[in-house]
Amino acid sequence: MKRFYSQRKNTTKKPSKSRKKSRVVVESYENDYSKEEMILRQFDMDMTYGPCIGLTRLERWERASKMGLNPPQSIKILLQCLNVPSECLWNKLK
Repeated sequence: MKRFYSQRKNTTKKPSKSRKKSRVVVESYENDYSKEEMILRQFDMDMTYGPCIGLTRLERWERASKMGLNPPQSIKILLQCLNVPSECLWNKLK
């Protein structure tokens, strides 16, 4: 029977102390954009108001309003009053 069910030695290796843990540097890009741009980027990422590819932000807001999705009024005010890019986040990446 020992031949079929031989015991195995515990061969798990402990990590050596000489290895240094790699450090991942995470950069924050939040400081690169204004507060208004960050709000508009959140609007672009929110799929509640439908897809944004092929539309400007204002067109997307108006479409969502016509469909009864109740987009925030602050977004429309930002788009009409301030000098912010009208293209959605995804159109900028092209």
